[in-house]
Amino acid sequence: MTIPGDETYLAEQRADLLRFMTGSRRPEGFGWLDERGGVDLARPVELWITCRMTHVAALGLLADEPPAAGGPSRAELAEIAEHGVRALARGPLHDAQHGGWFAAASDGAAADTAKQAYGHAFVVLAASSAVAAHVPGADALLADALATSLTRFWDDAEGLSVEEWDAAWTTLDPYRGVNANMHTVEAYLAAGDVTGDRAWHVRAGRIAARVAGWARDNGWRIPEHFDAAWTPMLEHHRDEPAHPFRPYGATVGHGLEWARLMLSVDASLGTDNLREAAIALYDRAVADGWDVDGEPGFVYTTDWSGAPVVRERMHWVLAEAVNAAEALRQVTGEPRYAADAAAWWGYADACLVDHVDGSWHHELDPWNRPARTVWPGKPDVYHAYQAALLPVLPLAPSFASALAER
Repeated sequence: MTIPGDETYLAEQRADLLRFMTGSRRPEGFGWLDERGGVDLARPVELWITCRMTHVAALGLLADEPPAAGGPSRAELAEIAEHGVRALARGPLHDAQHGGWFAAASDGAAADTAKQAYGHAFVVLAASSAVAAHVPGADALLADALATSLTRFWDDAEGLSVEEWDAAWTTLDPYRGVNANMHTVEAYLAAGDVTGDRAWHVRAGRIAARVAGWARDNGWRIPEHFDAAWTPMLEHHRDEPAHPFRPYGATVGHGLEWARLMLSVDASLGTDNLREAAIALYDRAVADGWDVDGEPGFVYTTDWSGAPVVRERMHWVLAEAVNAAEALRQVTGEPRYAADAAAWWGYADACLVDHVDGSWHHELDPWNRPARTVWPGKPDVYHAYQAALLPVLPLAPSFASALAER
């Protein structure tokens, strides 16, 4: 009998998530999946989903584990990863005229021409994982993605990434965001691992240090939104508190995700500078978010006093909670983190894992029933797959490089 969170359970999760993602291919990349793993054709192909699916396919290829019933073979995973690399390198998501990548494509053309740091970070991550998996064309894709990230998004004076350009790279949006910077950290760590260029790790460390400082000054609730001068906008989106990418207030899951990433930064740089911040972020997120409204689960957001604002439960928050607990267990050896992870895997199995149709319910209402207010369907498998993978890997190097070394 398997126990949620044990090695057998995690392997079964990884296999089923790979099975679930196999139907997501579209000519432009990978589509938004519905509750049963079919593509929602009413939605365009999103850059971030295409990158995440390419990344996960590369991880599955590197892991080389037995497939689930009806799941992809090694050869099929290789085809999926190659499709992702081709789509990113030569498909309509790529801007052949001005360079970089559009936010979305549909019917063979760009559907959203914004050039966003969030999506470009995932291009770097997908390409890095594909390089580690020796996917054809990945090296050229990574070189293109890194050059674009460095010349268009990286602000060396600030040690941070800017947010969004227009298609021709002529107008920079004044908004600055921590979410895109968080995924830039993840991407730069992965790029540093596969290229051997420590400068990418150093850049990731600079971002993480800035965020740790902002969090420390704000009671360990991370300010998410900033103006062009990097002044926090704490009331941003108060009128749209459940925004999927830029919600109002403190985002509980980001406190947890940053805790894990800060420990990975330390492990990559061989330092111990961010451990205190990681522990404080974790403790604040757990105190604010877990089981605070009479029902188990993590609320999505809180106000700046820690009171819940959006009480829906997002699957990615739980995934990042078990990741952060595992990372802190590895670093500190303290048994409380293993106990937290065990409890949360039990909750995930009972409420989030869809044992009938596969994958995880992406959103639950405050009473832990499947909901669709923020995240309809089951768009991708990135957070759940990484949560099922982290416990069997070290904190550094990053996922793909660790699997390649193993």
